[in-house]
This record gives sequence, structure tokens and C-alpha cells, in this order.
Amino acid sequence: MAHHQILIIGGGNAGLSTASKLLLKQPKLGIGIIEPSEKHYYQPAWTLVGGGTFNVKNTIRDEKDFIPKKAAWIKDAVASFEPEQNQVTCKSGEKHTYDYLVVAPGIQLDWDKVKGLKETIGKNGVTSNYLAKYATYTWECLQNVKEGNAIFTAPNTPIKCGGAPQKIMYLAGDYFRKKGLLGKVKVHFYSGGTILLAVPKYNAVLEKVVERYKIGKHFYRNLVEVDGPNRKAWFEDPDGKREEVAFEMMHVTPPQSAPDFIKKSPLALPGDPLGWVDVDKFTLQHKRFSNIFSLGDVTNTPNAKTGAAVRKQAPVLVENLLHLLNGGSLDAKYTGYGSCPLVTGYGKLVLAEFDYDNHPMETFPFNQAKERWSMWILKKYVLPWLYWNRILSGRA
Repeated sequence: MAHHQILIIGGGNAGLSTASKLLLKQPKLGIGIIEPSEKHYYQPAWTLVGGGTFNVKNTIRDEKDFIPKKAAWIKDAVASFEPEQNQVTCKSGEKHTYDYLVVAPGIQLDWDKVKGLKETIGKNGVTSNYLAKYATYTWECLQNVKEGNAIFTAPNTPIKCGGAPQKIMYLAGDYFRKKGLLGKVKVHFYSGGTILLAVPKYNAVLEKVVERYKIGKHFYRNLVEVDGPNRKAWFEDPDGKREEVAFEMMHVTPPQSAPDFIKKSPLALPGDPLGWVDVDKFTLQHKRFSNIFSLGDVTNTPNAKTGAAVRKQAPVLVENLLHLLNGGSLDAKYTGYGSCPLVTGYGKLVLAEFDYDNHPMETFPFNQAKERWSMWILKKYVLPWLYWNRILSGRA
């Protein structure tokens, strides 16, 4: 059994940037990171991969190159938590104890919640940018469609990068427009939600983008079944009424939830079927176990689940954990900042930034609710560089 001063669950953006920031502030901390994957992915670029304007190989690197030098990499996966004993048990059977625990395993894609989806994803015109191996197929699908329905779905669960279901839809609309196919190809958005974006300032511009590409909007419609070989999909409204829709291609955003090992653990919000980690939304401290913190997509904080949110959460968590470690109080507060770089076409992007109350929190001294080429450059070139070179190392 190994003991760690601070044990971090997850070697993604949240786990690595937190570990790096902790060690920058206190280099002698004993930190262990539990992460089973040998590969690390830059997921925000998968929209651009699906649109044929980014190489998927540039989104994948080796995990070992980003584990902080002073941290111990435990290449294993967590099976269960025993918070009363300050202990976790891994799938290998190994147990690890800790003084403080940081929980950041990310989010789970629930492909099996849609009947027939697992059997057809990656073929029959059914694709998803939520995995690298399917993002390249999205581009293939776009090029193959010459007429019929191109459907883009969003589930009624919280998802990572809430704008992703729409970004690829707008790229598709632009692609079909440039090829002279808009009209023959009919683009449709089927969403379990109620609106394009809950921030009025940005929603207004998205409504105009939808008009530009003649996109049919269908809210309160949740994807429940797919028949890939026959290219049919079924959507359900809140009353359980089903609607059958034919498609030529369909980009699916799967339902999402906390990973199963979190869901069934004492860390999950009691009674929550999606199993999010139960934290104070401002301090990121667990509500029942004071030496446990959590950040990133796995928490129940009501912000947009984005990498930009992690970038604002990590400094708050680090400051509060170190204060607690040194006998102080939890003074740092996370305000719910989230950012959604909304791709609205090739060379066009609206940079939406907002807080818990859906009030804009903009970075730049101009109106960000406007489609800009400069913001497209930010997404395509600047943000990937920042991620690999500054964010994971805790310096941004």
C-alpha cells in the first residue's frame, strides 16, 4: 500500500494542470496521479478534424510526456473509494492512501443509452466527433452526402463542450453551401434541450447562423434509437411520443454522465442518476469529505463543462487545498466561468464566455458576439499550442 500526500484521480487536462500548479507552488509535495491511459488527447480540435481542417494525429500525444517530473504516475484505474479510510482501491487490487484527494477523471460517454448506436457508430453514415477515431469519419460523411437529411443531435444530459453538437453542424452547413448542395441536403438539429445557447447575447447570433444554413430546429427531442443499415433514427419528446426520421448522415452527441466508478461511490451526489461528484460550487471542496476536492467535467457544478472552465477552476482548487494543508480557510472562489469557442463556419468563430448566471465574461476589448476570423485563428492555432505548452504544465 502506497501513501500520497495528495492523490489525483485522472491524468487529463484537470488532473495534470492541477498537479503542475501544486508543484509550481510547493515543489516538495508528494503527489501521485492515477491514470490508466498511455495517450493524451486534445479533444477541442476534433470539431475541426470532423470539418476536414485539422489533422487528427496532432491531437494525440504520449501521456508520459505530460506527467510532472516530481509526480508519481500510477498506471492503473480506480475501482472504489473508501473516503472514511482516506483510501482508494484500484482495479489491480492495489490500495493507495492519501492526506488529500483530487478527483478529476472526466466524463463518461454513454453510447449504450441509445438503442442501436454502438452497433452502427462509425459506419452507415452515423458518426461522432466525441472520439478521435470517429472524427475522421465525420469528414468522410460530409463529403459523401449529396442529398437528404444531415442530422445533428444533442442529448438532454449535461455534456462536455456544450457547443460541440452545433459547431460541426455549422461547418457542415458551410460545406454544403460552398458545394451548392444546401436545399438538396437539409440540415436538422435535434436537441433534448430547449435553446441553442442559454446566454441571450450569443444565442441571438447563433439564430442568424441557423437561418443562413437553413437549419431545421427541433427542441425537446432526445435521440433514443438508431437503425444504421436502414438510415432511420427515432427521437422522443418529454411526453414519450416518438418521431421517426430518415437520414443520409447523422452526427450523434451521446448522452453523458460521471464514470460508473464515481456514480456508485460515496463521492457522488446522493440520488443523482448521473452520479456527479458532490462539491461546493465555489470552493470545489467535497460537501461531505473535507479533504477531498474535485474539478472538471465530473463535478456537479452548474457551469459549462469545458477546458476553459478547468483553467479557471484549477487555480481556485490549488489555492484552497494548500490553504487547508497549511491550516487556513478556503478563500478562493470559482464563479462558474466557462468558454465556448463557437465555430460558425470555415474561418468564422464566436467566442462565448460566461459565468454561472449566464452573464458574459469576455476577455477581449471588442464585441465577442460577432463572427470573427481572428477567433478562428485563436481556436485553430493558438489554443492547441497553449494547451500542450502552457496549460498542462500549470503555467497558463
